[in-house]
Amino acid sequence: MSRAAVPIHARLVRNPRVVLGALIVLVLLVSAVFAPWLAPVDPLAQDLMSPLLPPGTLAEPLMEGDAAVMHWLGTDSLGRDVVSRMIWGARTALIVALLAATLSALVGTLLGGLAGYFGGRLDAVICRMVDVWMAFPPVLLAVVLVALLGTGLTSVIIAIVVVDWTRFARIVRAEVRAQRQLDYVTSAQMLGLGPIRTLFSEILPNVAPLLITLVTLEMGVAIVVEAILSFVGLSIASGEATWGSMIGEGRLYVNQSPWLMTVPIIATIVSVVGLNALGDGLRHELDPVVRK
Repeated sequence: MSRAAVPIHARLVRNPRVVLGALIVLVLLVSAVFAPWLAPVDPLAQDLMSPLLPPGTLAEPLMEGDAAVMHWLGTDSLGRDVVSRMIWGARTALIVALLAATLSALVGTLLGGLAGYFGGRLDAVICRMVDVWMAFPPVLLAVVLVALLGTGLTSVIIAIVVVDWTRFARIVRAEVRAQRQLDYVTSAQMLGLGPIRTLFSEILPNVAPLLITLVTLEMGVAIVVEAILSFVGLSIASGEATWGSMIGEGRLYVNQSPWLMTVPIIATIVSVVGLNALGDGLRHELDPVVRK
């Protein structure tokens, strides 16, 4: 049986990048959705009698009659359980990744698709907008936007969308311009399809494999940007569990408790690698051009 004749689900299961990426994303998704049930204790609960406990320490209960708590990854400087904070941090990371990537894709795809299909002055205006936006360092622009909008998850998502829609616009524009020259677009026009319908019903579905890759890559970028903003104290409220804030707090105790900084760094890297692997594998299996 030729590769083209193999069902899509079978090809996806056989692709190691898809499997690896899907497993990592699944762990992230389960941690985010079921955080209230998976976290051993409240991530904000402080035990000032048990700060900086090493991993695998069984802490004595605060109140008589309470059960002892096993801190599998130790505690931070305020005695908060690192496992619980990691799990709740996954929820923050996933919310930012999904919303920021989806909104960036919608804005960038719309503008890039219109610029690539219609060309002319509309194309020139959108291209100039993209050039101006991309002239600013992305992380610095995100920091400035959050500082202006105020801290909070909504501000972080808006900042990422404002910064990263250009990534989608440039690539979608180039792909739409290439697709517009193909015979199937000419056939659709000869059948009487209007330009908007041709763009959205004929061209953009053929760009979907590329968009899948871009969205998964953008989710990884969004996780990193949120971690950077949390690290400098510009994400959600101070004390809330985010991987970036945990890295920032952990660096103060890196000599005596290195796991406080190492664990969230590893979680961030693994999440980004998983999303990139998933996107690359999906495009390889879904895009007929790449598959050849």
